[in-house]
Amino acid sequence: MAKLHFFGGTRIVSGSCYLLEAEDKKILIDCGLFQGPREFEKKNYEPFPFNPKEIDSVIITHSHLDHIGRLPMLVKAGFGGKIFATPPTIEFTHLMLEDSKKVLAEKARHADAIPLFYEGEIDELMKFFVPVKYHEKVNISDNISFEFYEAGHILGSAFVKITLSEGKNKKTIVFSGDLGSSTVSILRPLEKINQADYVLIESAYGDRLHERGSQAKDIIEDTIEETITNGGTLMIPSFAMERAQQLIYHLNELVENKRIPAVPVFIDSPLTSEITRVYEKFTNYFNDEVQDLIKKGDDIFKFPGLKFTPTIKESKEINNVHPPKVIIAGSGMSQGGRILHHEMRYLSDSRNTLLMVTYQAQGTLGRRIFEGAKEIEILDQKIPVKAKIKSIGSYSAHADQKGLIDWLGAIRKPVKKIFVVQGEEKPALALAQKIRDEMGTEAEMPKMGQVVEL
Repeated sequence: MAKLHFFGGTRIVSGSCYLLEAEDKKILIDCGLFQGPREFEKKNYEPFPFNPKEIDSVIITHSHLDHIGRLPMLVKAGFGGKIFATPPTIEFTHLMLEDSKKVLAEKARHADAIPLFYEGEIDELMKFFVPVKYHEKVNISDNISFEFYEAGHILGSAFVKITLSEGKNKKTIVFSGDLGSSTVSILRPLEKINQADYVLIESAYGDRLHERGSQAKDIIEDTIEETITNGGTLMIPSFAMERAQQLIYHLNELVENKRIPAVPVFIDSPLTSEITRVYEKFTNYFNDEVQDLIKKGDDIFKFPGLKFTPTIKESKEINNVHPPKVIIAGSGMSQGGRILHHEMRYLSDSRNTLLMVTYQAQGTLGRRIFEGAKEIEILDQKIPVKAKIKSIGSYSAHADQKGLIDWLGAIRKPVKKIFVVQGEEKPALALAQKIRDEMGTEAEMPKMGQVVEL
């Protein structure tokens, strides 16, 4: 009898970590950081609720920190098996952990705690990775295998189907990881499968619908035109991966089609610069439309007015550029990074605009701004919020409720049970109810530490 343990991503978005026990094997699916309020982040310092030395394999769905962030601690605690991931995920994992190491070290210093991991531990971790392509069958044992499928979330992201063979009987468990939205993506679309016995499905946007992709471009166009008219500065807090590249691609489209003038656009994030170079390396992961543009000679990540500012000196020089201007900087939830310095400088001016294009988790500064805070505190300074606050839901790299239900609906054979994970309680509950109502399938929101027999 196989067992499934839920050690993260339960009624919260972050900390994804699931342990599958089958035969004599222990397989971990993702090993992510807990992010958000301090009570969540404290969990990162707790010992693993299992013995890392007993884990045979780790399967990674994608390279966001809430799915990979505790891997260095796993190795430090004695894990010695293989870590399976797609080639882009492996490259991104190194970049993401190197970048987060600085942020985590700073948080530890303020909390008078030990950093979660150090540079040498990241290098040690990378030795355990094994690259796996989409649709490549990997045998963990004679009776356990898995395959990656395109999740359309970020470059190299995958959902995973694990097959357990028991004599003539087969049992399949699908872990969604994070599923992508097709509304604005430059990636190939989310794949669908037609068979699964058990499914773990994410629910970050389980209670809402995104705008159409065309609306996203219209909102950006209108917001930039408004910013130009007001002589203001447009700030866009963005994650360094996928969201930033998607924004650059759409701005490139708007400038080349003369829908907006070539105002200065600053990509003020060293990590975004590095990640964009990896995107340029793996263009075969892009959708057909984008690949056709590249074949015709269009450099989709360059256009007049665009400037990457990786150094501190270049970042500071943005202040000397007169508006109108656009600044895209991390972090996407305003929890750190250079966006904080721009928000300190520009949020108090009503001519300026803050455009949110990412999910804003509970307990983050971005969430407080999004919910209408009139005053915020950044680096011990009180900042009045007078700038316009706008948001675009369709830029989310997560599927909305309709996208999630459509994906589940492609499974022809009735699913025995669906576990709704990786979402706050409200969207997770809404998605679970929608699954019960529309599909007539049992849907459960597991609790932290829960064990289920499959």
